[in-house]
Amino acid sequence: MLFLILSILCSVTVGVIFKVGRKYTLNTTQIVAWNYVFALLLCYFFYSPDLSAIDTSAPWSIYIPLGILLPTIFLFLAASIKHMGIVKTDAAQRLSLFIPVLAAWLLFNEEFNSIKLMTFLIALPALILILSKKTDNLNNKWIYPAVVLVGFGAIDILFKQIALATSLPFTTSLFIVFGISLILILAVVLYEIVLKKAPFKSNNFLFGALVGVFNFGNILFYLKAHQAFAKNPSTVFAAMNMGVIILGSLTGIFLFKEKLSPKNYVGLLFALVAIMLITFSQVLN
Repeated sequence: MLFLILSILCSVTVGVIFKVGRKYTLNTTQIVAWNYVFALLLCYFFYSPDLSAIDTSAPWSIYIPLGILLPTIFLFLAASIKHMGIVKTDAAQRLSLFIPVLAAWLLFNEEFNSIKLMTFLIALPALILILSKKTDNLNNKWIYPAVVLVGFGAIDILFKQIALATSLPFTTSLFIVFGISLILILAVVLYEIVLKKAPFKSNNFLFGALVGVFNFGNILFYLKAHQAFAKNPSTVFAAMNMGVIILGSLTGIFLFKEKLSPKNYVGLLFALVAIMLITFSQVLN
C-alpha cells in the first residue's frame, strides 16, 4: 500500500509543480526537456536497460509515435493546469482510461458487458460536468483537458502494445521512448532559443528536475505497487485513479482555491463511480 500512496503523491505533485510555476517566468518547453533528461538518467540507474539489445527488430512503429506523444501531451497537461486547474486536469487524465477500454472492444474484439456499457454512460456526462463553466466565461479553455484525455488514452494503448512486445524488456523500451521524447523536445527548445530568442534560465532547470524526479517516481512506485499486488492488479488500478482524482481535487480546492461549480462536483462524483465500475468489470473478466 505504501508504493500506491507514494505513486499517487508523485502524480499529484507534478501538477502542483506546474501550478506553482505560474508564479514565475518559466518556459514550459524547457521544463519538459529537463524532465526527460532526469527521467532518462533515473531510468538508466534504477533499471539498467540493456542498450546492446536495441536493433531494427524493436517495435519502432510503436516507439516513435509514443515518443512524440509523450512530450506533446505533457505540454498540453501543463497548459491545462494553467488554464483549467489541477482538479479538472487530473479528472480528465484519469478518465482517459476509458479510451483503451473502448479500443479493446472495437479494435481487439474484447467482450463488452453491460457494466462497461453503463460505465461509459456515466463517464460521458461526468466529463461534460467536470469541464463545464458558465457560458459567459470566455476563459473556458476546455480544449486543453480534452486533448489531455485523448492523448493519455492513446499513450496508454501504445504502452499496452509495448508490454505485449517480447523483443525487448519493458524497461529498455521505456528508455528508448524517453530518448525519442528528449530528442523531439530538445529540437523545440533549440527552435525557441535560436529563432524566438527565448532565454535559457536556471529556474527552468530546477522545475524540470523536480518534474522529472516526481514523474519518474510515479512510474517507479506504480510498477512496484503492481509487483506487490501481483495477484490483484485491479486494486492498484482503482486505487491509483481514484486516489489521484481525490487528492488532486482536494489540492486544487484547498491549496490553490480553485473554484468549482455544483456541476463540477457532481461530475467528479460521477467520475469516481465510473472508475469503480470499470474496475469491477475488469475483475469479472
